[in-house]
Amino acid sequence: MSQPPQAAGKTRLARKPRPIDEPATPTREAILRFVSEHPGKGTKRDIARAFEVHGEGRVVLKRILKELEGEGLIERRHRRFAEPGALPAVMACDIVSRDRDGDLYAEPAEWDADQGPRPRFIVVAVRRRRGEHGPSAGLGDRVLARVVDLPDGYEGLARAGLRVMKVLEKKPEGVLGILRVTDGGARLLPISKKQYEELVVDDADLGTAQDGDLVSVDIIRSGRFGLGRARVRDTIGNLRSEKAVSMIAIHANDIPYVFPEAVIREADAAKPATMADREDWRALPLVTIDPPDAKDHDDAVHAVADDDPANAGGHVVTVAIADVAAYVRPDSPLDREALKRGNSVYFPDRVIPMLPERISNDLCSLKEGVDRPAIAVRMVFDAEGRKKSHGFHRIMMRSAAKLSYVEAQAAIDGAPNDRTGPILDGVLKPLWAAYDILAAARDARGPLDLDLPERKVLLKPDGTVDRIVTPERLAAHRLIEEFMIQANVAAAETLEKRRTPLLYRVHDQPSLAKLESLREFLATLDMKIAKQGNLQPELFNRILERVEGTPQAYLVNEVVLRSQSQAEYSPVNIGHFGLNLRKYAHFTSPIRRYADLVVHRGLITALGLGDGGLPDGVEETLPRVAEDISAAERRAMQAERETIDRLIAGWLADRVGAIFRGRISGVTKAGLFIRLDETGADGFIPISTLGADYFAFDEARHALIGSRSGETYRLGDAVEVRLIEAAPFAGALRFEMMTEGRAGRPLGRAAALRAAKARKDRERKERMGKVRRGR
Repeated sequence: MSQPPQAAGKTRLARKPRPIDEPATPTREAILRFVSEHPGKGTKRDIARAFEVHGEGRVVLKRILKELEGEGLIERRHRRFAEPGALPAVMACDIVSRDRDGDLYAEPAEWDADQGPRPRFIVVAVRRRRGEHGPSAGLGDRVLARVVDLPDGYEGLARAGLRVMKVLEKKPEGVLGILRVTDGGARLLPISKKQYEELVVDDADLGTAQDGDLVSVDIIRSGRFGLGRARVRDTIGNLRSEKAVSMIAIHANDIPYVFPEAVIREADAAKPATMADREDWRALPLVTIDPPDAKDHDDAVHAVADDDPANAGGHVVTVAIADVAAYVRPDSPLDREALKRGNSVYFPDRVIPMLPERISNDLCSLKEGVDRPAIAVRMVFDAEGRKKSHGFHRIMMRSAAKLSYVEAQAAIDGAPNDRTGPILDGVLKPLWAAYDILAAARDARGPLDLDLPERKVLLKPDGTVDRIVTPERLAAHRLIEEFMIQANVAAAETLEKRRTPLLYRVHDQPSLAKLESLREFLATLDMKIAKQGNLQPELFNRILERVEGTPQAYLVNEVVLRSQSQAEYSPVNIGHFGLNLRKYAHFTSPIRRYADLVVHRGLITALGLGDGGLPDGVEETLPRVAEDISAAERRAMQAERETIDRLIAGWLADRVGAIFRGRISGVTKAGLFIRLDETGADGFIPISTLGADYFAFDEARHALIGSRSGETYRLGDAVEVRLIEAAPFAGALRFEMMTEGRAGRPLGRAAALRAAKARKDRERKERMGKVRRGR
């Protein structure tokens, strides 16, 4: 007699023997066992198939199932039977962790604590037919998933398997919004209207919050009919304050900002590193050079003329980096939280750190006059700035001085103070001498040299905007930048030579579609870009040099920037196009970037520098780690940009109606983006408000052109605009154009259609190129 199917490693299903002419009747115990062990296969048909029940036996099976249900031993959920209190066959789950083998684990999104600890599930990959692609879920996603049998070999690691059906938009734990209190009651206007309607807040749930406050609330009842209700959890403050605005960005971009208790406990329990497995370099006068408001110092530098007669005119450069790997061990709570965050996020008056302050601002910060563990690279350069050799060391150091960029630069320029004067000749001048030869080698290498100054928002003590400045770019900034680049290159070379897994910092060359678009644009300026196979940054640098000091300089810099690819992390090396380097990795900021911590661990493993190296099996997890931290980097950039936009919009709200000078910073078929000269703020002019003419978008010229008049508004044009509306809540500004466009040739309807077709063709080529490159 054939036996019923069974799952690997599970008890064989039992059924009572029967005469050959009697319908099959599985035992009650067998049915209960099947329902328990197969949570995703509980329909009557599933049970009948498992026990080979046919014909009249189905009537008996139906009676037994009804009896079991009546006795409360099983319960019906839609068409399936399940154990009382068992999980549903389909449910919403949060993917909460990834093990060293790369397997994802999930927990139910909603769980009653009375049921015990949350069950754990492994996310099962499902083989599909050729050409089909299932939903791709990653760490932190909320998914709709079906419970399936555990794959072979996973017993004990998880309760069951999950097959992802759909990736859901994750519901935040708290809702952020503006409180509006009127005679009719209190309402919350959430910041994300894509997810929530207004919420009612009862008087008893207001706490100390008042009308106009930015608050965080918990939803206490969702509104199936009518509005939901909420309770104020925390009052954050005035919308114009930096704290409130940054919190909007944090919530909107789902940035983790509260460390779990386990992470804080581990950080607080950490002890200062000892001299074990370290060289004593405390006598070497390494110095830190950072912004004046820096709270953590993760890099220190030193340089001296090489005393080797065979390297006349050469220098020995040392870069020491905080040894974060000494405190953050693989798969510890600190490590898992750091990977989840990916990097620190910087706002105008606060930092969301990757690591707790006990680690980032204390034990790992290279404080002046304090013993600190570090990993140092000593590099020897010849008189032309070519590197002759390098070596890595695990050391104990003691910073000789904590300097700011301005302070160090002033000393070199002839104005030392009490701090820099004593170390000017012995420490600072040798640093600048070494930088001179490295700068010459950098110019010979020819990295991409864009001139795009960055704005910085300065705040008042109350957190509102004081002013917006463009900090001067000093030689001190370039010195530290070049020393860090050289250290990063040395790390990549060492790990690649030792065949040790690492995360490269890669930057692909521009795509063919973007290059073609750039050629069409430059042709409108009577400039050409050669069609050559071996594309180099120097090609773009020559273009930028031709327009330097001309009215087109801003325009060309912007267009060249937009033609570039975005840098990212990858375990596969394709080089760094922008820096014109074949091997490059991030090594110099492990306090604020997880990628650098991975590189530190690789160096420890490759060179036998003690504890804290790479975990086993890291090669399999690096592709996913690279994806996660690249996404975290983009998330941080978005949050930082949104915060600045909201702060500036709030600052300008009192100046509605004022006229500003600016430049056209973007041109789309919907209108013009304007960047103000005074503040660097960005706003929009809808195309419908430009005038009586019909304006068409010419992508090749980056312009809007009147179909009858030929009036032209082009990227980079200097204009005057009137501020019509400022929306601090959205970080948006709307302008009215006050300047007439430049005279031009009418585009005409036929030309406008051709331009639109060319744009669509380029977009199609770009999509096809990404598919071919596997992106």
